[in-house]
Amino acid sequence: AGQLLDRMLAAIGLAEAHVHITNTVYWRPPGNRTPTPQETLACWPFLERQIALVGPRVILTLGGPATKSILGVADGIMKVRGSWREYRCGDRVIPVMATLHPAYLLRTPVAKRLAWRDLRAVKARLGV
Repeated sequence: AGQLLDRMLAAIGLAEAHVHITNTVYWRPPGNRTPTPQETLACWPFLERQIALVGPRVILTLGGPATKSILGVADGIMKVRGSWREYRCGDRVIPVMATLHPAYLLRTPVAKRLAWRDLRAVKARLGV
């Protein structure tokens, strides 16, 4: 999944040196399960501060858990992906694009076309 993510970013002209990759929960939950709301909430202040310090021009969320955490939405990733949303960070408003997680894309290759649309929108927004 990490290698696929690298290839996805490279396809829109973003090298690893130009992106900041993080998780909403800083440890792998047992059995690689989806993080619980309590785990996400425990990490939220650190993630919020990390975003403030990095100061991204765009946030690209990968998969449902990250999207729900960053955007505070209950909708599933298929409903949210593909449209621009906003994340407020102090006095800044950062555009957010939600897309499908690379691990999902490896299991469901037909969905890569949806992720490609999302990535092209990010590329256009960044002007790369």
